[in-house]
Amino acid sequence: MDIEPRDLLSRLFQSAVEAADPYRAILRHLPKRPKGRTIVVGAGKAASQMASAFERAWGEPVIGIVVARHGPIANCKHISVLQAAHPVPDEAGVKGAEALLKLVQGLTEEDLVIALISGGGSSLLPCPPNGFSLEDEAGLNRALLASGAPISAMNVVRAHFSRIKAGRLAAAAHPARVVSLVVSDIPGDNPALVASGPTIPDTMSATDALKILGDYQIELPQAVIASITGAKVPDPTSKEFERNDVHVIASAARSLDAAAQAAEALGLKTVILSDAVEGEAKDIGLMHAAIAREISLKDRPFKKPVLLLSGGETTVDIRGGTVGKGGRNAEFLLSFALAIEGFDEIVALAADTDGIDGSENNAGAFCDGTTANRLRRSGQDGRRFLLAHDAYSAFERIGDLFVPGPTGTNVNDFRAILIGP
Repeated sequence: MDIEPRDLLSRLFQSAVEAADPYRAILRHLPKRPKGRTIVVGAGKAASQMASAFERAWGEPVIGIVVARHGPIANCKHISVLQAAHPVPDEAGVKGAEALLKLVQGLTEEDLVIALISGGGSSLLPCPPNGFSLEDEAGLNRALLASGAPISAMNVVRAHFSRIKAGRLAAAAHPARVVSLVVSDIPGDNPALVASGPTIPDTMSATDALKILGDYQIELPQAVIASITGAKVPDPTSKEFERNDVHVIASAARSLDAAAQAAEALGLKTVILSDAVEGEAKDIGLMHAAIAREISLKDRPFKKPVLLLSGGETTVDIRGGTVGKGGRNAEFLLSFALAIEGFDEIVALAADTDGIDGSENNAGAFCDGTTANRLRRSGQDGRRFLLAHDAYSAFERIGDLFVPGPTGTNVNDFRAILIGP
């Protein structure tokens, strides 16, 4: 296997992304054509790519609207692509949510609604309860993002402060049949939590949402808390959902399997640790580093050379601290890099499969046993960057950012650690 370690890890990232390719995934899950119209709705980081892929797979006639984040988008002929802000919602997102709700009004039982849902849709579809403003929902999002709560927990709260989430968009489309095609960014792949489930109801309750607020000490205005307390999400056993179908068409598990198969085809023993890792990014970095050091020093629990893969979504708690240019994958990797200093046979990549880690232009970064020392030689201590949640700046300083550009899909974090010669 004559491949440079970083080239190998980049190839495996690409294998993971290709396994979540919207066109291939949608093609496998096309429903039967309806007697009536086909209407497409959707939201998420992969919304435009999914819409373009659906047009290609379905053909005509089809109309629809999807909401993607600001930035490059795929071209669509018949489906309108609106753009809004992520991760904190903006007025364009409000208009997008209202456009989706309006589009599904007045449908019949012979019509078919295709919902193209991917991660990021929660922020892209702000639709606060009556009597509340965009700023109320934006404030809620900021508090959730700063809390360190996992994405699944954040989306339970979001679902209780919305007129479109938790299946409400599908309820508005009744009596039309709704088929939801979901690219999952949620550990465990519960489709009702991806983008807070605009077309997929769940058994969550206001009690669950309030417990999350308490567990993560999330402070909100009393009026917002009162609204969440009194919120009732649609009942998934209701008759209005009985003809609907849900398909998770891409996920972290499938992408990690694809990367593992690609590595093993090159003769490299590969272990998938988990596709559902959650927790504080820097702590997960220390855990992965401990495993890598154990393998490097003692050939246990796996003999080297070996490739470790993991997925899921870590979090970064930024409350009360200095906030630099970060991203959960870069923060994970900086913590990991500091803990493997001197272990020259360890090389790692951590990246977000949508191509954007946080709010900067990188998907993540590379590191190895020399990273911490190279930072010191540049005149900076990596620990200072970590404390300031400024991992992007650390890796930028030594030229180790990973910048593949937006990928058009989103199945969360991809971590690959190569140990051995």
